[in-house]
Amino acid sequence: MSITGAVGRVRPAQPGDPARIGPYRIIGRLGSGGMGTVHAGLTADGLRVAVKVIHPAQAQDPEFRARFRREVQLSARVQGPCLVPLLAADPEAGAPWLATAYAPGPTLDRHIARYGPLTGGTLYAFATGTAQALAAIHAAGVVHRDVKPQNVILSPAGPRVLDFGIAHAADGTSVTRTGVLTGTPGWISPEHYRSGVAGPAGDMFAWGALIAYAATGRLPFGTGAPDVVAYRVMSGEADLAGTPAELRDIVADALAKEPGARTTAPVTADRCARLLATQATQIGPAPAAPPDPRVTPAPAGPHPPTAASAPPATPDPRVRPAPPAPSNPYGPPVRPPADPLVALWQIPAVDDPRWTTTARSSSRGRTAAVVLGAAAVVGALVGAAVAFPGAWRDPADAAGSNASASAATHREAAATSPAPTGSARTAGPAFSGTGRGAIPADPLAGAPNPAFTRSGDDTEPSSDDWRDSAVAATADETEVAGAVRAAVRTMLATKDLAFMEPQVTFDRRAQTVVLTGGPVSQLPEAQRTLFRRSAGMAACATLAHRLADAPDSWAYGRYAVFWKDSDTATDATALGFGEATDGCYHTVAGQWQGEDEGIAAARMPSADKTEFQVADGIDKAVTRAWRARVARDDGIAPEAADEDISLGFDPVQKAAYLWIVDTRDAVAGRAQRDNFQDLVTRTACPRLLARYKADKSWPYTRWSVVVYSGGLGGTPEIVRSGDCLG
Repeated sequence: MSITGAVGRVRPAQPGDPARIGPYRIIGRLGSGGMGTVHAGLTADGLRVAVKVIHPAQAQDPEFRARFRREVQLSARVQGPCLVPLLAADPEAGAPWLATAYAPGPTLDRHIARYGPLTGGTLYAFATGTAQALAAIHAAGVVHRDVKPQNVILSPAGPRVLDFGIAHAADGTSVTRTGVLTGTPGWISPEHYRSGVAGPAGDMFAWGALIAYAATGRLPFGTGAPDVVAYRVMSGEADLAGTPAELRDIVADALAKEPGARTTAPVTADRCARLLATQATQIGPAPAAPPDPRVTPAPAGPHPPTAASAPPATPDPRVRPAPPAPSNPYGPPVRPPADPLVALWQIPAVDDPRWTTTARSSSRGRTAAVVLGAAAVVGALVGAAVAFPGAWRDPADAAGSNASASAATHREAAATSPAPTGSARTAGPAFSGTGRGAIPADPLAGAPNPAFTRSGDDTEPSSDDWRDSAVAATADETEVAGAVRAAVRTMLATKDLAFMEPQVTFDRRAQTVVLTGGPVSQLPEAQRTLFRRSAGMAACATLAHRLADAPDSWAYGRYAVFWKDSDTATDATALGFGEATDGCYHTVAGQWQGEDEGIAAARMPSADKTEFQVADGIDKAVTRAWRARVARDDGIAPEAADEDISLGFDPVQKAAYLWIVDTRDAVAGRAQRDNFQDLVTRTACPRLLARYKADKSWPYTRWSVVVYSGGLGGTPEIVRSGDCLG
């Protein structure tokens, strides 16, 4: 999995970070994760580079080092357009590292989440560039095996395909663990699902899905549990509605179910390049050339000579004749650009002053080299997603213009935002209470004169509350704002949505903390719901701890979640609100209870590798146990053994949801459901508790058993919920 940070964002170096790695001077960090850190580096000439260093613990693993050595070999072999070049590497060092050029820009998924799908010439340039990159990869005898939106950077110079962490040679020489399915659900070819085969044709299938996603902003095979997505990939048709007609045939050919029916990368790149050239020629005729100052025009007369009667002109030896214009039978001559991809690519350049300032101070007046590479070229060996703090920046700030007073009150200084730690489950400050610690259910119990006086006020928040809120003004408010943001980021990162980190402001009059999300165009409703729930939980837990710790001085006990449609909006939509004195978890009669929104969150694919591994282990264990129970219990319909069982996690309520898809009404009766629920708790709880005891960052001990009657399209019914801790 790749990690990309904010566009052009260099974070401060951490204690213990090296000052130099190989020939590169390190000026900060671009990202970090479970398997390594990516540092921002500079060459002696000021060239910006991304240096990936593997953690020492991973470097001690011979198998891991062999995979890293293979990654270096493959990356060095591949050269071509729209790729990020490998500059240097030392796989034999105590802490192995590799350095690539640095290219500013968001990944495709980040760009679409903020601005929507690619359109016009940019879309055609994206299709052409990525196909050319795959053609170069395949020409080198390499298979990428992880083509997906997170592995394509939209740099100002064009798309850049990243990440050879799980690539392998087309001749089959690779270093991978036996039995591990490589790739990302939804971006895996049908033949890879069926047999584990991953060849160049598999890359082209993923390319077709990539272009459909870039054109529409929708995952072409939808979302849901990995096994559901796999079924659609193998048996269903991709959703290409909204893909431009000129591209649709090319994409459809790449998405053919049988690998032999797909077009190759070179053929696809050629088809896309021809389409791109057609778009370039539609820009319009070239402007008239200015008169040559070295040539004196002929005097005008009353009867200028016609072409038939005028004598041939003597060529001026001082002027080099212009090349003939290209033939165009459909209109006046046009002058297509030399490189249509560059000419039609409309991704603005971004920069971070830290790069420029550091380079200038070190070079003492030397001219900085041209920037070559990505927002953070972080390969598959660096494990988890990080936040995207630049996503909430007001364009007016970047342009240097003045924003409205309303927008200004909602803009937080970047310095108050704590740097992400890289782990999708790393908690914020200790008092945030969104991790494993208990959250006070009645934080004001016994407080004689609490500063929070709106307890029990059910008044819904209004736009006035949002407009009246302002950025943190005290040290305590600043600390709470940072804790809330960190907690939201932690929850959303498990679903690879940390870029939706909210703004946090304070309405002192209303004693309300305001969390604002957006703008993100075409955001699926399920993701916005998850944002609302994550923001509410983060605020509730943090405020509950504050109220309990300082009831006579901390006045904020309410929270409200809003969504704005533009950076300069003077109004926002209220998504929800609550009070930290009411308890933060969903309970019925004092017992934790699962909820439909938790089911929806659990069905969203997880971006956390530990969650994926735990879910896979419990899923398989429950399935085996259930089939054994069905085989020996006369009260359970035999066909129940064939029903699909899946598990996912809701990061908000810290709960595991396990559901069975009952297509045959095999578990319709209460006895059968009780049987299934009993088996789930007996099988799942020991595994959840074992992880809980071994991993201090593991928060999931609650569980909920769900039955989908008639298939996944039916209404889910929560059979029972509980907590493995008792």
